[in-house]
Amino acid sequence: MVRKMYRAIIDRPIGYKDNFGNCYPINYGYIPDLFAGDSEEQDVYIISEKIREPLESFEGELTAVIHRQNDVEDKWVLTSTNENVALEDIKEKTHFLEQYFVSTIELL
Repeated sequence: MVRKMYRAIIDRPIGYKDNFGNCYPINYGYIPDLFAGDSEEQDVYIISEKIREPLESFEGELTAVIHRQNDVEDKWVLTSTNENVALEDIKEKTHFLEQYFVSTIELL
């Protein structure tokens, strides 16, 4: 299966702290001009063994969708080209935010 490529703007790089005290262990951003269920641009987690530093932007493959049952939007997971990410790795790396939601992960 060929995964679709997207370019993300990273507005919460590794190490970012939000107003609730959450420290971001992975890069997090959005897809410009692609709107999600909350009428904001589509949010994305960047999960890749090749990325260990804060980024400003990222181009990668859509590898999973996190469907939130108690929210109006889903979160996407982008990874480096031709890289596979295990379900457990996605759960572990997104837990810092996803712990507050009831969700399921769809691998693509």
